[in-house]
Amino acid sequence: MMSALFQPITIGGLEFANRIAIAPMCQYSADDGSATDWHLYHWMNLAMSGASMITVEMTDVERRGRISHGCHGLYSDHNEAAAKRALNAARMVATPGAKFGVQLAHAGRKASCQFPWQGGHPLKPGQDPWETVSASAVPYDKGHPTPHALTEDEILETVEKFGLSAARAVRAGFDFIEVHGAHGYLINQFLSPLSNKRTDRWGGSLENRMRFIIEVARAIRKAAPSLMLGARLSVKDWVDGGFDENECVEVVKAIQAEGISYICCSSGGISPHQKIPVGPGYQVHLAEYIRKNTGIVVRAVGMIDNSAQAEEIVASGRADVVAVARAFMADPHWPLRAAAALDAPVHMVNQYARAEHLLKAWAKG
Repeated sequence: MMSALFQPITIGGLEFANRIAIAPMCQYSADDGSATDWHLYHWMNLAMSGASMITVEMTDVERRGRISHGCHGLYSDHNEAAAKRALNAARMVATPGAKFGVQLAHAGRKASCQFPWQGGHPLKPGQDPWETVSASAVPYDKGHPTPHALTEDEILETVEKFGLSAARAVRAGFDFIEVHGAHGYLINQFLSPLSNKRTDRWGGSLENRMRFIIEVARAIRKAAPSLMLGARLSVKDWVDGGFDENECVEVVKAIQAEGISYICCSSGGISPHQKIPVGPGYQVHLAEYIRKNTGIVVRAVGMIDNSAQAEEIVASGRADVVAVARAFMADPHWPLRAAAALDAPVHMVNQYARAEHLLKAWAKG
C-alpha cells in the first residue's frame, strides 16, 4: 500500500510532491535582515532534503519587527537581493518538485531581544535595543519593556508593510507566502484578548480582534496575486481567558475567504503563564479540530520526529501535511530516510543518488 505521507497534494493551485513540510526555523544569522552565506548553505540544505514544502524562517516586514538583530527580513532592497541570491542557489540543487515559501511576520512586543544562545532576554541599553510595539501597551512579562500601542495610522502603515514585503517575495522568486499569526507575535497579539485591550475597531470583540489579520491577508493577496497563501496560527493560548479553538475556527473561516489556502496549526507563545502539555504530536489534535470544523487544508506541527508517527497523522486524516523542524536539524535527510522506511520512492539529488542503498539499509535497521 502506497504511503500516505508520500502522496502528492495540491494546495491553492500549487502542487506538492509529498506531504512533508519544513517548518520555519529562525537562524538568527541575518545582517540587518539580509540573508548571509549561512542562509545560502541552510536553504540549499533544505532544498536537498526531499521535503516538498519548504518555508524559510520568520521574515519580518520592518526593522523593528525583528525578534533580534540577526532576524531575517524583507523590508529593503538589499534584503530582497540577498533572499533572491540564496533562493536561486537553493533551486539549483533542489530535489524534484520542491516549493519554497516565506513566512512574513512582525514580532511586536516580543522584538528587541538577545539571540537564544545569549539568553533571549530583552536587549539591554548597551546592546542597541529599539522600541517595541503591540496592539496594546501590555508587556509580555515582568522585566520586558511596555510596548507602544499602535495608533490607527500606524496599524494601517504596518498592514501596508506586509503588502510591500509580499511584493518583494514575488520578485525574490518564492512560490508561496505564509502569514505568521502564531507564537505571541504581533498578529497573535491582536487576536488574543490577553494582549489586546483596545476599545476601538481593532479590539474587544473577536470580529474586531481579527480585523488586523484580515487586513494583512488582503494586503498580501493584493500585492502577490500569483502566489499561494497560507497562515500559521496559535490555535489556542493555553491560558484561561485566552484565544481558543472555537475563536480560531472563526478566524480561519474569515481568512479563508480572503484567499488563505492552508493553516499550520501551532499554539501558545502569547504568555509566560501558558500551560502546554508538551509531548510527541501534542498539537495534532488542534490541526484535526480546525480541519474538521473549517474544511481547510491543515499542517500539523510540533514534536513530529519519526516516519511512522508522521505517516499515521496523514493516513488517519488528522492532518493533510506534517511539518518537521528540529528533527530536520538533527537529520537534514529526514524526509529521504522517511521515504526509505515507508517503502516510498526515494528521490535523492543526482550527485548523492549512489548512497540510496544506504538509506534503505539503515531504514530496515
